[in-house]
This record gives sequence, structure tokens and C-alpha cells, in this order.
Amino acid sequence: MSEEMNYAEQTFNEGDIVKGIAEQVDEKAVTVSIPGAPFDGIVPISELSSLHIEKASDVISAGDELELMITKVEEENYVLSKRKVDALKAWDTLEQQFAAEEVFEAEVKDIVKGGLVVDLGVRGFVPASLVEDYFVDDFEGYKGKLLSFKIVELDKEKNRLILSHRAVVEAEKASQKKQVINEIQAGDVLNGKVQRIASFGAFIDLGGIDGLVHISQVSHEHVSDVSEVLSEGQEVTVKVLSVDPENERISLSIKETLPGPWSNIEERAAKGTVLDGKVKRLTSFGAFVEVFPGVEGLVHISQIAHKHINTPHEALKEGQEVQVKVLDVNGEEGRLALSIKDLLENPEAEEVIDYELPEENTGFSFGDVIGDKLKNFK
Repeated sequence: MSEEMNYAEQTFNEGDIVKGIAEQVDEKAVTVSIPGAPFDGIVPISELSSLHIEKASDVISAGDELELMITKVEEENYVLSKRKVDALKAWDTLEQQFAAEEVFEAEVKDIVKGGLVVDLGVRGFVPASLVEDYFVDDFEGYKGKLLSFKIVELDKEKNRLILSHRAVVEAEKASQKKQVINEIQAGDVLNGKVQRIASFGAFIDLGGIDGLVHISQVSHEHVSDVSEVLSEGQEVTVKVLSVDPENERISLSIKETLPGPWSNIEERAAKGTVLDGKVKRLTSFGAFVEVFPGVEGLVHISQIAHKHINTPHEALKEGQEVQVKVLDVNGEEGRLALSIKDLLENPEAEEVIDYELPEENTGFSFGDVIGDKLKNFK
């Protein structure tokens, strides 16, 4: 039996899946030869891919072997579809991935209004709200990018496939967050980045989880506005004060990683040093004067003025700027003794006068006079 007779015995019907060779690639169609078929078939450009294609040569080259579905049998011609064969194969895989909540990678093929398009043998759509876990203003940079996805909605009958990259990002962050919080312990000193600033403090990114630095823990100095001390994106060193894994809360301090206000106080406020300060508090026994941020020294009531005062309020008021002299300093005990009086003139001090005896110019001495008088007693 001849080869031509074997071909004649084969029948090709709509819905059949066949293999063919791309013989000619035109702009809007591909001519395909089918072994065993009495004539060639045509694959319209719309049936080459689930995505929009400008030219058939963008996806097919002459000589490519293709698996195709016969969609129509015409006189001496077959209308073929590569897209439908790809979809049949893809749906089986996609249904398994959807059931298993599998994460897979795919290339972003196109940017459309409202999101991204991915070719998985079936057209997959990524809505703008499911691209990232933050707002994206411009998606142009995503075209051609390889991203990880999860299927969040699948309907084969409606040819509907919705993907999410955001779900993958959020799952990764949740896993990383759990791992980080289980590793962190109170007392740890860590490096972080200021993620967000609030009126009550700053949230610090520790690499997967945020911790809070309360406004009282930002600095040794009083801070009324956190944004005046810290800025978003700033690198900082923090000490972990407490960890609450159950509620995923971490309390941090920047202040405790900084030198204390009393560090090197013996050098900065050596005995005899004159400093500028501000009266912070008045008590019955004296005044506390701040000479450095967080460093207060005591001016005893006896060191406020030269004249006697019954209470410090007679000479000073809170908030007053004063000059003080360091009388004594002890950094270990955090004590600083100061004096205002030593820098003031004493109006009641007695004037010291130097008297000079006149030079002797009489030619005789007091001894001579006494000597003459004594002679009379002889």
C-alpha cells in the first residue's frame, strides 16, 4: 500500500489534537504542515497565544514543531489553535497549584489598565491591589520582571485566572517576622532603620519586624517632637527592652545605647570650672541647676548669695539662667556641688587697707628717747 493511500485513510476532525511543523510565518498567521494530512492548516495570530501578539514571528519561527487543536475543517484547509492546546495543559497544572496553594515564578508579559498580565498557557491577571503590599503608582518597570505568585481565584469554565504577588510577599514577611521575634531577647543591641514616625515614638524595622521606641526612650534629653531627632530611613542602634511574641510587640530604646549624661563628667565639669546653667528646681535647702542635658548639680542655699537668705526663692526662680562654679564632682555617684556665690562680688567684704610707716627723718630713734628718760631715774 502506498504512502499516499495511508494518508487518505486518516481522518481529521474538529477537536483533534495534532502535531505540525511551521512552514511559513506571515505577519498575522502561520502555515503548518500536518504529517498524514491531505493538506496544510492555518493558525491565525489570535490562536497562537493567550496574550495579545503584534506579529506571529514574535512567538513562532519557521521549522518549529507545534502541538495544535483543529478548530475547523474547511475545504482543503484546517483552522488550528495552539492557544487551546496550551490552555488544556495549563489548566490541569493550574488546578493542582491552586489546590496546593503553591508559589511559582512567572514573567510579567504585559501591563494593562488595572494590573499586570502573565502567560501561564492561560492568561493570568494580577490586579493592581494584588501586586505589592504597598501602593504602586507606576507599573511600567514590572514588564519582563520575574515575580513569584499564588493563584487566588480560578474558574476554568469562565477562563478566569487571578494571581497575587502580594499574597506571597505577605506570607514571606509573616514567616520572617515570626522567626525574628523568636530570636530577639531583652537586652540585645541591634541595628535597625526608622520605618515610621508617630507623635508617641518611632517604629524601627529590625529586618522583618518593627519595634517601637517610645518618645521617652529616644534621647537622654527631653524630646517633644520625635521628627526633630529622627527621620524615616535613618539607621539607628537600639537596645531591646522587652519582647512579647504572642502580641508581636517589641519595645526598644535608643537612649540606652548612647553615652549617659554623666559620662566623662569629671572632665567636662572639673573642679573650679565655670558653667552656664538653668535653674530646674528649687527646694528648701538649695537649687538644682542643669549644666548639661540630663546633668543637674546642687547649689546649696549657703552657696547662692553672700547675704543670708531664708529660702532659695528669695534669690532665684525656676527657668532662670545662671552661671555656676564647680565645687566638687563625683561621676560614679552622680553628684555635682555648685556655687553661684563664688562668682558674685561681696558688697559687705571689709576693705583691706595697707598702712605704711613714714620713713625716719628726725635723726633719732624711739629707743633713743626712752634711753634718755631712763637716765633720769638713776
